[in-house]
Amino acid sequence: MQRILDIEKKNGFICDMDGVIYHGNRILPGVAEFVEWLKNNDKNFLFLTNSSERSPIELHQKLQRMGLDVDPSHFYTSALATADFLAHQRPGCSAYVIGEPGLINALYAKGISMNDVNPDYVVVGETRNYNYDSIIRAVRLVNAGAKLIGTNPDMTGPSEQGIIPACRALVAPIELSTGVVAYYLGKPNPLMMKTGIKLLGVKPEEAVIVGDRMDTDIIAGIESEIETVLVLSGVTDGNVMKQFPYRPMYIYNGVGDIIKKKCADL
Repeated sequence: MQRILDIEKKNGFICDMDGVIYHGNRILPGVAEFVEWLKNNDKNFLFLTNSSERSPIELHQKLQRMGLDVDPSHFYTSALATADFLAHQRPGCSAYVIGEPGLINALYAKGISMNDVNPDYVVVGETRNYNYDSIIRAVRLVNAGAKLIGTNPDMTGPSEQGIIPACRALVAPIELSTGVVAYYLGKPNPLMMKTGIKLLGVKPEEAVIVGDRMDTDIIAGIESEIETVLVLSGVTDGNVMKQFPYRPMYIYNGVGDIIKKKCADL
């Protein structure tokens, strides 16, 4: 018998997006009701996403097109986490970036300049402009001493067309060619979780994390000592879950079932 989360007792909700809120441009069942419940019950909530492609404003607009009105302040992305980390580690540094505008703009906002000659860092995020030339340049720069950074460790992600390669799959050729292992900033990196909990504005024991990945969302919650909710609407099913040595505290088919208090039948 699966446990049921007593959501009324939780004051803060950290939610993943891809596979939890939507697949591509398609909102998932029960999401609108879940977000409405969070607002109506004055719950603190933060969308903590490993995706680095979009800025908070763009994520706000994307949800708006799906019929959800969520202020940009409710989003924290792996692009923002990466920019915060680099700005703290080496203020005024430069980077060669393989990624989308959400990542590039986050870096610019922290005073990090673009450099494809002798950068301090090579930064890789999700992108639709990935090509062999960019891999070759990244390999050459890493071999010359640039530090390799990945915005998140996700190997794959859900989409409307099914499972697609994610950040770590794009970093892998650079790692294999150079022998250098990238440092990844997204979940389950404790730096991102620490910032997320701080932005949420509640104590860890008052919070819960909702996600679709065992290797990022759930382990991030466990290691941050907050309660964990796995939803089966993304990349994880019952068989995948059993491959891991740890388990989520609660399991639902989707976020809509959290407010219905209807756990998954596994």
